[in-house]
Amino acid sequence: MAAVVYQQIEVTPRRRAWRRLLRRGGAMFGLGVVLFFVLLALLAPWIAPYDPVATSWSAVRQAPSAAYLFGADELGRDVLSRIIWGTRASILAGVVSVSISMALGVPIGMLAGYLGRWVDALISRITDAMLACPFLILAIALAAFLGPSLTNAMIAIGISATPIFIRLTRAQVLAAKAEDYVEAARALGNPHWRIALRHIFPNIVAPLIVQATLAIAAAVIAEASLSFLGLGQQPPAPSWGSMLNTARNYVDQAPWMAIWPGVSIFLLVLSFNLLGDGLRDALDPRHK
Repeated sequence: MAAVVYQQIEVTPRRRAWRRLLRRGGAMFGLGVVLFFVLLALLAPWIAPYDPVATSWSAVRQAPSAAYLFGADELGRDVLSRIIWGTRASILAGVVSVSISMALGVPIGMLAGYLGRWVDALISRITDAMLACPFLILAIALAAFLGPSLTNAMIAIGISATPIFIRLTRAQVLAAKAEDYVEAARALGNPHWRIALRHIFPNIVAPLIVQATLAIAAAVIAEASLSFLGLGQQPPAPSWGSMLNTARNYVDQAPWMAIWPGVSIFLLVLSFNLLGDGLRDALDPRHK
């Protein structure tokens, strides 16, 4: 009788998390919409029907038609083309701002959580002071101080969101420091930098990824708010926030000028939030 050998396929934590994510319809919808906007941003020069800054006095506030699918604005510029090009500013602001926040917040949070004592007390008090000021108010103040531009807006948003990553990283490091594998690594004589980078950091990446996804959504709203106030992307360069600022003067005559930027912001922010919720459930090791 021939022996039947069953080969067990090893299910890695990464594959298990991916399977959990695939079973969540909301997260997959969010991922699909995010990828759609990313493609819009990357392919903007080829898929935009018109130059986003080109004006046409014969098309001023023209309603949606075959020539202008989303209508035209107060200077005769194609709204669809400006929406497509404005995607670049929103995606760039979200990704770059959160990258700045993580580059600053994660190392500082690891120092506070791992070293403890007076270092932790000092960093925690500074973080609490920054968190006492609302995120958007702090971003507006920093953007006004640095000057109106997309680059300065991204820096302001990144600095304003840094305390969130400091606090999250510190809490995760404090929890990981008490685990047995860290005590074993310390007992084997590993230096502190090796314990922090090789044993603690890989085990706190999952919550940082989830927080980064949710922070991108907040950064998109913040960039739109700063552009609305004239502190972000400067005209005539397209930005969803500045488009809304202009459209508020023509809501009665040309409502499409406000509808499409608003819908774009809503969809992108909702998608990142859905994706973040799905990642949180998928990467949670306690989830069954």
